[in-house]
Formats: sequence, structure tokens, C-alpha cells
Amino acid sequence: MILVTGMGVLAPNGLGVECFWESVLAGRSGIAPLTRFEASRSAARLAGQIADFDAAEHLPSRLLPQTDVSTRMALVAAQWALDDAKVNTSELTDYDMGVVTGNASGGFEFTHREFNKLWSRGSGHVSVYESFAWFYAVNTGQISIRHGMRGPSSALVAEQAGGLDAVGHARRTVRRGTPLVVTGGVDSALDPWGWASHLASGGVSIATEPARAYLPFDADAAGYVPGEGGAMLVVEDAAAARSRGVPRVHGEIAGYASTFDPPPDSGKPSGLRRAAELALADAGIAPGDVDVVFADATGIPDRDRDEAATIEAIFGAGGVPVTASKPLTGRLFSGAGPLDIVTALLAIRDSVIPPTACTTTLAEDCRIDLVLGTPRPATVGCALVLARGRWGFNSAVVVRAVSD
Repeated sequence: MILVTGMGVLAPNGLGVECFWESVLAGRSGIAPLTRFEASRSAARLAGQIADFDAAEHLPSRLLPQTDVSTRMALVAAQWALDDAKVNTSELTDYDMGVVTGNASGGFEFTHREFNKLWSRGSGHVSVYESFAWFYAVNTGQISIRHGMRGPSSALVAEQAGGLDAVGHARRTVRRGTPLVVTGGVDSALDPWGWASHLASGGVSIATEPARAYLPFDADAAGYVPGEGGAMLVVEDAAAARSRGVPRVHGEIAGYASTFDPPPDSGKPSGLRRAAELALADAGIAPGDVDVVFADATGIPDRDRDEAATIEAIFGAGGVPVTASKPLTGRLFSGAGPLDIVTALLAIRDSVIPPTACTTTLAEDCRIDLVLGTPRPATVGCALVLARGRWGFNSAVVVRAVSD
């Protein structure tokens, strides 16, 4: 059994697990006009931006010039997760601890700043840290170095699906014999060039009102809002966790699967349904055992229809409550899936399903039981988390309660 024993969150609507959870249940949004740079001439001007995070309050000063904003967030979220799990890394064997993170953007802001120096002032002005601060694996590396974690470690790149892939691979790593793995995902690409890359996707909402900008499964859905942040988890082998006297268990990573979509225009369905069904089979459960689905929820009408059809095919029309908290944070790319896992575990803990904020009118062709308006009291013992990345990535994770 692979347990989640620690959680750390940095999200646009809350720093820390409990602050984030309070915001989700209250419908407090972190989406607002982008202020990281002058964006008034951009077609889209809203983002899920973390406005009140000062890395200098949490990290040694020597790390600040070495790291992109996303890496700083990942380091802090990992520390909070370790603190939550009451892990003292100095008391554990270094090769018994690993790190697996998802990353979609790399150190965008850092590398673009250094590129600007290169082009405008010459190579002598480029930071030596550019050699690694841009890299997709840098979050894994920096967390590993800071905490002396020398066990099997890796980084996965699968856009929005990558965070769940990281958790799935961390589970596999523990099963292979590494007692403890720090895992999850954090992304940030809200500098001018990063923003241009978001807009190039063609899926970003150009709405100007935050409360109506990101409307998954809504009749007025017209795209998503990019965001930054994510979550880190501590996952452990059950026997190892209990032998060190773990104070609390949040839940179990019970199942995981990933698939790829068929080629575009092939006429074949997406691979999302197969990913979900394989994850359920991996957990050894049937659809009727799932109490809630945390949807990928892009806010793009045709992709929403595809996801709704997938959920309907597995569970029946209206057969399971469905929710998504992304309208409060924006799409966080590799950070989204791990943050949904945290949200699912909190729903299990508090017996409540948070609503899909902002969505008010379910699209007629989405025949799902979408939780709207206010939190829904419910006994939640098992949740299915879905994620899809551009270019055909699909991932699914099953989390469930653990008996004392």
C-alpha cells in the first residue's frame, strides 16, 4: 500500500493546504488581471497568479539567484509536505529517499531573462546558473540536493497530465523498494514569452471578468485561464511509514494509468476513457466504488464534451458527482493533477465535495452530475482524478481513504 503522508500547496487562491481548502469551499478565486508584466495589449489578460509569495522568507539567500520562480515554489511546497509528514531527512538513509516531479514549462522566466541579457548585452552577462535553471528536471534536482535525497529520482514532461504521471511513477518507485518519495508538480510561465506560448495554444479565454473567464462544462465555456503553482506530496510505503511513527495518513494512491490519444483526424476516440478504466482496474475497484470524479475540465467546449462523454460511458449519465476547482486557480499544467489529488484527499477527510466554481449552466450535451453552487455533503471514500495534456497525453489516479 502506497500512502500519502504529507502535502504542500502553493496555489493562486491559497498558500498552504488549509488556506487553499478554505478558499475552494468558499469559492474564493485567485484569478485576476495579470500583473507580472505589462499585459494591457494582450488578447488575454487574466491569470491565476500567486501574488503574495516571497521566496526570500522561506529559502536560503544562496538559492535565490540559482532558481526560477517555479523552482522556488517547488522547493517550498516540498518542504511543507515534508513538514506535514513529520519527516526528518537527517534521520533517514539518503538512498531510501527519492524525488519525482512533473514539469511542463521548465524555468521559463529565468531562461528568458538570461536570453534577453545574451541578446542585448552579450554572453558575459549571462548567469552561470542558466546551465541548469531552465531544465525540466531542475525541480527534482534542487529538492534532492536540499534534502539529501539520493534514491531513484526523475522528472516527467507531459503538459497537464505530467503531474499525475509523476505521482504514478513515484508510486512505482516506492513499490520497487524506495521507502519514501517526494512527488508532485509546480509550473509557472507568466513572463512575456511564457504568456505568448500560452496564447499560442489557441485555448486561452479572452474574457475580462474573472468570475466568467473559465467555465468548464458550461453552456458559455470559451477557454481556460493559465495559472501558476501546484502541490507536492510525500508518498511512502505503508510499513516504512508506520515504522517511523508517521503521525497522520491522508490517503492511499490506489490506482494509476496513462494512455495516448490516437492520431488526430483518425476518427478514433481519445484515450481518456481507457486511462480511467485502467486506473480503476489497477486499484481493483468498479465504477460504482467511486464517490467523485475530479475532472480535467479544460473549458474548451469540444474537449469538455469529450470528457463528459467519457465519464458518462464509464459511470452512466449522472452516475457520479463530478467537480473541478480549476476555475479558482487557472490551469496549472503539471501542478494541476497533484493539486487535484490534495483536493480529493481533503474531500475524503471532510466528507464534502467542493463545487465547480463559476460554472452555472451545464451544457446540454454534458450529461454529468456536475456539483454546482455550494459544497455538497457526501461520504467520500474513493475519488478518481483525471488529467489531459496537449498532444494526446491522458492520465488517471485513484485515491481512497485508509482505515486506521
